Parts: sequence; structure tokens; C-alpha cells
Amino acid sequence: MEIKALEDKKNRFVFEIIGLGHTFINILKTELWNDSHVKVAAYSIKHPEASNPKFILETDGDESPKAALTSAIG
Repeated sequence: MEIKALEDKKNRFVFEIIGLGHTFINILKTELWNDSHVKVAAYSIKHPEASNPKFILETDGDESPKAALTSAIG
């Protein structure tokens, strides 16, 4: 799994996940929503065969988005 950062701010992290589709992304989104600090966890895929999933992750500021992502992946 490769992550390409598109936007990296204190409470917001927007990234593409290269090489994975809906199955893993849905599991990741669900796991992120289990974190009480996560305020937004959503993704979009323009076309499953022609684009990478774009993921938007926002937190309340008590935890960084990257920390929440690392915990969810773990």
C-alpha cells in the first residue's frame, strides 16, 4: 500500500491510496469511525479502473489525522 499526500494540515489529511480498492478502503473508513477523535472519514473513487481512491480524514485536534490513520491501519 502506498499513500500519496495531497493535503497535510493540523486537523486534516487528504491522501490517495495507490493500488487498493473499495474492500480495504471501506474497512479503513469503518475503523477510523471507531476513533472518538475522528470527525470526518470519507473517500471517493472517480472510476475504479482509472483512478486511485481519494481519502479525506479530519480530527478534532486532540489527535493528529496521521496518528488516527496509523492506529486504524494497525
